Amino acid sequence: MTVTDFLLPVFVEILLIFILLGLMGRERGRSLMSGEARREDIALDGGNYPLRARQFANCFSNQFELPMLFFVLIAFILITRVGDFLLLVLAWVFVLSRLAHAYIHTTSNDVDWRFRAYALGVAVLLAMWVIFAIKILTGT
Repeated sequence: MTVTDFLLPVFVEILLIFILLGLMGRERGRSLMSGEARREDIALDGGNYPLRARQFANCFSNQFELPMLFFVLIAFILITRVGDFLLLVLAWVFVLSRLAHAYIHTTSNDVDWRFRAYALGVAVLLAMWVIFAIKILTGT
């Protein structure tokens, strides 16, 4: 496996983060322009945006929680050079689960489906960490 192989899913996750940042900014701008939110209220506590803008903001913020463990793991995989096909496939499954989670979060926001996508990502990331730990600790 090459460095590029493992960086491609990282690049997709980073692209997702920037897309969500743009969408969040667009929704916040719309709410300010329409008068749904007032600059004075936002300056005070930052939380007076309407539901749609908060939805994007929450989704954006979520990208700095679980995905951080993914970014760290990929860095460790690259540093230690223990990446293999299984870890690469799991990396892509994790990123696909994040894309699904973000899509659900910013569209229907169906909590059951959103949780399923999130849980899949958690399970895959946990499996990746366990596999990585076994490889490092056993030298395989």
